[in-house]
Amino acid sequence: MAKLRRTVGAALADDSALRLRAAWLYHGFSLTQSEVADQLGIGRSTVIRLLEEARQRGEVKITIEDRLPDLAELSIRLERALSLDEAIVVPAPADSRETGRAVGLALGRLLSDAVTDGMTIGVGWGRTLSAALESFSPPKRAGVKVMSLMGGAVETQFANPFEFAWRLATALQAGCFLFPAPLLVGTAGLRDRLMGDRGIARLKALASSLDLAVVSAGGLAGSSGSLVRQLITDVEAAELLEAGAVADIMCNFINADGRIADHPINARVMSVGVGTLKAARHKVLASGGNERARAILAVVRAIGVNTLVTDEHAARAILEMA
Repeated sequence: MAKLRRTVGAALADDSALRLRAAWLYHGFSLTQSEVADQLGIGRSTVIRLLEEARQRGEVKITIEDRLPDLAELSIRLERALSLDEAIVVPAPADSRETGRAVGLALGRLLSDAVTDGMTIGVGWGRTLSAALESFSPPKRAGVKVMSLMGGAVETQFANPFEFAWRLATALQAGCFLFPAPLLVGTAGLRDRLMGDRGIARLKALASSLDLAVVSAGGLAGSSGSLVRQLITDVEAAELLEAGAVADIMCNFINADGRIADHPINARVMSVGVGTLKAARHKVLASGGNERARAILAVVRAIGVNTLVTDEHAARAILEMA
């Protein structure tokens, strides 16, 4: 697995969260400066500047004065517990309804620095991903392709799955590839016929060599207001829970161990599939909230997440479960 590297600017040493992560890794976990650089995806000279800046600001004394309520330590614990390349943990907002937006804003900043020329990027959908667009401000990039990893919704009260892919591509001035099908079709046979369409076959081929996949984790229990719950019946939801489903990823329902739940609805989903997603070079999962902890952990197990963006409440709950 390859860690997403950032474009490094002169103001990097002013990033308090990054300084504290560097300090925790170097002083708290006894990593070398080179190991810290690899862990953070930056150069060794930048690590030296960060450590010096932390010392001058009085953030590193005998102990590390972490003014971001242990978020640096939480991030490192998550990385070790889940074998991640990187965990980004944001403070939990006072209003839990704002958690998705807080996580999304952190995702937007990550993607602004991480997208490079020539990347092929596959994206899911969700309120958290849509919130990333507020803070997404990338430099000009060339040769980028953005594709939706899943079909759309004929009718929805929320943003359509196509919207995030389209808006991300627009911000990057990139080529955009949409999945021209409903997200959930009536029968498995219809799904198989549609997946054989030449246009969709081209999308599947493109998805087989993704440089970056960006997805969210949907919960099932207590998620009556989500798009997925609009697409399935109450009976199907109850059956999925009975089958052990705890999460959906691109409308593919999975159990706590990351395996596809044994339910016929999974054979009706129009998406590139969990296996294709797992093969992406770098997988970013952005999701937060204590109630999503089980879903997040299931998705990590299902696709082998490289970078997790979440909030402190979810992080602590995940660590307890993991």
